[in-house]
Amino acid sequence: TVNSKNKDLLFRFIFGAEENKGHLLSLYNAINNTNYTETDDIEINTLSDVIYIRVKNDVSFILYSDMSLYEHQSTFNPNMPLRGMIYFSNLYSQFISEHCKNIYGKTLVKIPAPRYTVFYNGYDSYPDKLELKLSDAFETPDPSGQFEWTATMLNINQGHNQEIMAKCQALFQYSDFNAKIKENKQSMSIEDAVDKAVDY
Repeated sequence: TVNSKNKDLLFRFIFGAEENKGHLLSLYNAINNTNYTETDDIEINTLSDVIYIRVKNDVSFILYSDMSLYEHQSTFNPNMPLRGMIYFSNLYSQFISEHCKNIYGKTLVKIPAPRYTVFYNGYDSYPDKLELKLSDAFETPDPSGQFEWTATMLNINQGHNQEIMAKCQALFQYSDFNAKIKENKQSMSIEDAVDKAVDY
C-alpha cells in the first residue's frame, strides 16, 4: 500500500535524516550560492510533536550563523508565512533553552538568522520562485513593513529551478522520481505508478 504522504516523507528522509546530511548541505549550498563542505557543522533541530504538541516541521537545522527551515508542500498553502513564524518561534525557544541564553538580562542575545524555504511540487502551475508574505494575511493592511515574515516558495517540479537542480543532484532525483509517478498515474493505479517509478 502506497503511503498517501509519500512525497513529504521521502523529502524528509532525503534531506532531514542524520545519515543524509550530505544531501542537506548540497541543497543548502544550491539555494544560497555557498560552497560549504563540512557536514559535521550542521545541527539538525527539526521539531517533532513528541516535544511540541501538534507543532512539527519538515526539516530545520543550524549551519554557522543561519537557522534554516525547509518545508515541503504538494498542495499550495498561502498560510506558510504564518506557519513558519510559529515554527521559528518554537525553534528559537528550543535554541535559547539548549544554549542557556538569558533573554531577560542587559546583554543582547545573539541568535542564528532565519532562512525559510518552501519546496512546492504539486500539480498547479507556479513560477520558479514566489515570495509569500505574512502581511498579506493582515485583516487591516499595514504598509509600514514593521511586522513581516516571508516564505520563499521554490517550485521543484520537473523543468523548474534548473540551476538549483543542477547544483543539488538529490533534489533533481527527487523531482525526477515524482515526475515519473505523475506520468505513470495517467495510465495505471497509484500502486503500480509508484512501483514503476521505483524501478526506474
